[in-house]
Amino acid sequence: MPQAILLQDHEQLGSRGTVVDVSKGYLRNYLIPRKLAEPATKGAVAAAQKRQEASDRAAAQATQRAQDAAAVLSRTVLTIPHQAGDDGRLFGSVTAQDIADAIKDARGIEIDRRKVNLEEPIRTVGTRMVEVEVEDGVIATIKTMVVEQK
Repeated sequence: MPQAILLQDHEQLGSRGTVVDVSKGYLRNYLIPRKLAEPATKGAVAAAQKRQEASDRAAAQATQRAQDAAAVLSRTVLTIPHQAGDDGRLFGSVTAQDIADAIKDARGIEIDRRKVNLEEPIRTVGTRMVEVEVEDGVIATIKTMVVEQK
């Protein structure tokens, strides 16, 4: 049986870069025309291993950068001024987008508003601990102070 290197993830065969045994007709008539696999020659296997190592290194570097950013954010104290009444209630609220913008202004780190974990918008003056997901699995807790705007 000929061997093939998968160029894309396939449900039955495996993940990208895997060398699998398939029938000759399946390889020639289905996998190659759809660019799902290529024949496994020595050169192609070596190239696939190099691509896999490069992608592993890139993923490790991205995770390291995310952990560094999370460490910086954990030491950060955000101060968000907002108009408030005499009783400490805000006119409006502080949303996840406001917190993401404050992070960008304070540290220059771009965070998607959907990654800011707020159960509900902040509607009163005070200090809160807000969790932010920097990357999948990397979470930073940021001290957020909402103060009355003078």
